[in-house]
Amino acid sequence: MNKSNAGCVVVTGASAGVGRATAVAFAKRGWRVGLIARGADGLEGARHDVLAAGGTPLAVEADVADHGQVEAAAERIERELGPIDVWVNNAMATIFCPVEHIAPEDFERATQVTYLGAVWGTMAALRRMKPRRHGTIIQVGSALAYRSIPLQAPYCGAKSAVRGFTDSLRSELLHDGSPIHLTMVHLSAFNTPQFDWGRTCMRKQPQPVPPIFQPEVAAEAVYWSAHHRRRELWVGFPAVKAILAQRIVPGLIDRLLARRGYSGQHTDQPLPPGRRDNLYEPVPGDHGAHGRFDARSRDSSGQLWLTTHRTTLAAFALAALVGLGVRRSITR
Repeated sequence: MNKSNAGCVVVTGASAGVGRATAVAFAKRGWRVGLIARGADGLEGARHDVLAAGGTPLAVEADVADHGQVEAAAERIERELGPIDVWVNNAMATIFCPVEHIAPEDFERATQVTYLGAVWGTMAALRRMKPRRHGTIIQVGSALAYRSIPLQAPYCGAKSAVRGFTDSLRSELLHDGSPIHLTMVHLSAFNTPQFDWGRTCMRKQPQPVPPIFQPEVAAEAVYWSAHHRRRELWVGFPAVKAILAQRIVPGLIDRLLARRGYSGQHTDQPLPPGRRDNLYEPVPGDHGAHGRFDARSRDSSGQLWLTTHRTTLAAFALAALVGLGVRRSITR
């Protein structure tokens, strides 16, 4: 999309990580960007990044777990930026802890943010898009929506719930003959600040399960999904392996994760003194898009390139087969 006909996008969880990178990805194409998050410091940083990238930002403080706040944010964004063309549900919260040690109120809070936050965002978007018969809603999902791992049961359960909710709604939209496009972008492991502020009961610092990708890879996948009617987009070969393995040998994966799923999610470093988490309140400061794993993170994904260019690749393959057939017929 050229800057001259760019639209309006809303990104939840826009103050940091994948949400922050996604806001910038749209801004680089001249979009008007509604930024929703709780932290004022991060929102101001995201607003500055969107401006610098060439977009038009509007930062709105809101807790996505609160339906009323999400609705009010959507109303303000449409009033100040215009009709919403794309809504990206990205906000999430996680807890690194065995289930038996998670306080019920913490489990509930993580579920409200990650699952109900996506539901409330989707509903706010639908109220505006459906009467206009125009718009795209993108759920930022995870391979963990298909293949859960130990120590993150609230997050895995919520992402699985978002997938179930999305599939149900997709059928309803088809039944109604609605052209609203609903899609999910399932991610691998990404270098975001969530591993510095996710609540944990473990003694070591959390980490994404390697291999790790930079958040800009996810952001470009989200932007691509806004312009192509793909039902789902899997980002990173680890996501592909996890999803397919769960379909083929789930019991084997259960046992592998029982042996390796704990150590793979933590570094050897102890938690820093005074570490704060963002489960109930944002951690002060502007934390940006990247976490602390830049040196170990990849800034591209061959798998993503292949899946987003499969039509072109199929055309080349067909042309090659036709050419081979012609050459064989000539040499006979």
